[in-house]
Amino acid sequence: MKATPKSDLFRLLPSIDELLRNPRLEALAQREGRNATLEAARASLEQLRADITAGKFDEAQVRFRLGDLQRDVEQRLQQSLACSLRAVINATGVILHTNLGRAPISHAALQHLSEISQGYSNLEFDLSTGERGKRDSHVARLFAKLLNSAEREVSTIVVNNNAAAVLLALNSLAEGGEVLVSRGELVEIGGSFRIPDVMAKSGAILREVGTTNRTRIADYERAITERTKLLLRVHRSNFRIIGFTEQPSLEELVALGRKHNIPVMEDLGSGEIFDLRNVGVRGEPMIADSLRAGVNLVTYSGDKLLGGPQAGIISGDRELMAKVRANPLFRAVRVDKMFYAALEATLLAYLREDYDSIPALRMMRISEEELARRSQQMAKHLSGKLAHLQIEVIESRSVLGGGAAPGSTLPTRVLAVKSASISADELCARLRQWQTPIIARVEDERVLLDLRTVQPEQEAEITTALQSILQ
Repeated sequence: MKATPKSDLFRLLPSIDELLRNPRLEALAQREGRNATLEAARASLEQLRADITAGKFDEAQVRFRLGDLQRDVEQRLQQSLACSLRAVINATGVILHTNLGRAPISHAALQHLSEISQGYSNLEFDLSTGERGKRDSHVARLFAKLLNSAEREVSTIVVNNNAAAVLLALNSLAEGGEVLVSRGELVEIGGSFRIPDVMAKSGAILREVGTTNRTRIADYERAITERTKLLLRVHRSNFRIIGFTEQPSLEELVALGRKHNIPVMEDLGSGEIFDLRNVGVRGEPMIADSLRAGVNLVTYSGDKLLGGPQAGIISGDRELMAKVRANPLFRAVRVDKMFYAALEATLLAYLREDYDSIPALRMMRISEEELARRSQQMAKHLSGKLAHLQIEVIESRSVLGGGAAPGSTLPTRVLAVKSASISADELCARLRQWQTPIIARVEDERVLLDLRTVQPEQEAEITTALQSILQ
């Protein structure tokens, strides 16, 4: 049979106007908006033209596609108008998973955020005097209770992330002057955040001291000149240097700063208030410990070990904090009412010592025995539904993530799933395409599901997904 010329196939296609005059698409345009519907209709027709040009269809196939064109437009429109930011189930065992949004927000924080964001609030209004107030007062009072000691009072401000906190502090205290940093602390974290680059943007001048693996307090002292404005300690939050190493203690650095009347600043990164030694993780510095050691200024994140919303937090001496607060750059990086609401509720949980209400801390505190029980229960259920599925509960390690406590892990039990019908990579990909995407990991040609980062109410969704995919 002679093939229909492509030019004749193109003539079968309706114009955009003809397509949009279809009653079904007219109703769609009224409901979802004419411009969005027009864009979807154009995309459907362009795809059909491209397929004809590529020789994929004969006349019968083109007519079949034309009969399905309205549904195709509807599907494209739904995809274009759907939110691309979606909730996922984190079954990786990485608690502060940077790519999955780091720390989940607590129910109390979400409730307070919703209450504050839906209406008006006293964000910058003093209810007692009826005059203008300061937005950071809502959390500064809570940080003071958590971080103040008998020796000193601490002031705190909040900005949009820790990179901004470091930038603001350096610009406020050391613009035009030198900042001494050990070569072993010139870190880079995710997203190309490099200490030397941030230093340059702040207007401060980087002065490297010591070597990559060994820096002594004498290296700092020899580098001090009349231009030195700040001594900076940067926590190596996402890597470790082991072996032939040396680093001065915070107390030594503080003593040197006092001797020369130079402030000491520490970028802690993760922001630990809860003592991780309670869950077997050591070596991660606590905010209060740094302040007790005499550090003048510390910067840290809100959405890592603190377990709250994304934020950069600066705590330190009142005089220095007054300089930071007076910097015009502060207004450019400050946060809004929703951040303050979520952070305030999170800090109140710390004051109540209600650590299990903070999701990230609750996940860290789950026992290996509890994880084994949950995993075995799910394995038993799946084995009964999918006889051909190879599934077992094995020992593994969960990771804190978020650049916190590098090398430190928590013992866990995971579901190891293997199917004879599809590969582990394919199964992992299909789980990501589930209606609520499920993010797992692959090891030794098996899909591993760590329930430490899975809420108990999400387990049924994982079971349903595996059954649907593998049946």
